[in-house]
Amino acid sequence: MEPTLFDPLYYTEKKQKENTIVIGPPSLLSRINKDTSYIINGDALTALKQLPEDTVQTCVTSPPYWGLRDYGIPGQIGTEMDINEYLDKLVKIFQEVKRVLKPDGTFWLNIGDGYTSGGRTYRAPDKKTDNGHTVRGLPFRPPTPVGLKPKDLLGLPWRLAFLLQEDGWYLRADIIWFKPNILPESVKDRPTIAHEYVFLLTKNERYYYDYQAILEPAASGKGYRNKRSVWVVNTEPYPEAHFATFPPSLVLPCILAGSKPGDFVLDPFLGSGTTGLVALQHKRNFIGIELNPEYCALAEKRLVPYATILKNETETEA
Repeated sequence: MEPTLFDPLYYTEKKQKENTIVIGPPSLLSRINKDTSYIINGDALTALKQLPEDTVQTCVTSPPYWGLRDYGIPGQIGTEMDINEYLDKLVKIFQEVKRVLKPDGTFWLNIGDGYTSGGRTYRAPDKKTDNGHTVRGLPFRPPTPVGLKPKDLLGLPWRLAFLLQEDGWYLRADIIWFKPNILPESVKDRPTIAHEYVFLLTKNERYYYDYQAILEPAASGKGYRNKRSVWVVNTEPYPEAHFATFPPSLVLPCILAGSKPGDFVLDPFLGSGTTGLVALQHKRNFIGIELNPEYCALAEKRLVPYATILKNETETEA
């Protein structure tokens, strides 16, 4: 059995230069090497369609949230004026995720919620972060979705979860990611939001899930127990990034429970590369897809200590 999540071994960064990462266009995924990881610069749906079915053991991802950020790249997700258009795009992408998952594969999906605009269209101007990057908020607020009222909570995570369930996914768990270090909000008429959801979905009724790999200390202080559905994980900004990043401690239990060493881990919204980082640290290979070339470069820089980087920018025939 592998050490549990709380074993210090899992917080020791092992720099394994025997890993290989190939960086290139979506066409690379039509023929993949089982001992190689991939960073693909391209549209998630287009890239996923290149992957053979039953390829990856688990998918861990957090798509761009709706109506929150402008990442400055054509074809991005999250800037749609209609929430249903946003949800429809994600359902189509995750249909491809289901296709490329192995029959016993798992899908771990982090998604945030939000509120209706209340008829307001103005949004505060961009701000500079501590590292000098610009946080590009959308210059407008999307209109209030049909059927909702001003100040309504969107319920977006559950809207997506139910759509995925209708599309054939098994919805196995709703995990609460509690963030103790969340920044305060200025609101005075509701509690401050300090959580997000991580949904565990599966392709089939029976699937691979290593509960022993993520046992947690028992409340009595003696022994271990099955991991609970509330995960306490601080947000962890990555200094090089000017956008929200996955905390490695949130990704870790998903990868440990959902895969074995040598398996492929997929993230169709790679961002700064956290999923790839955790996968490599724990002897998994990964396939990361990212639309923005700047973020691909950021992920590459972050993963250089853990792998030999090979670049293949030539389109190949499927």
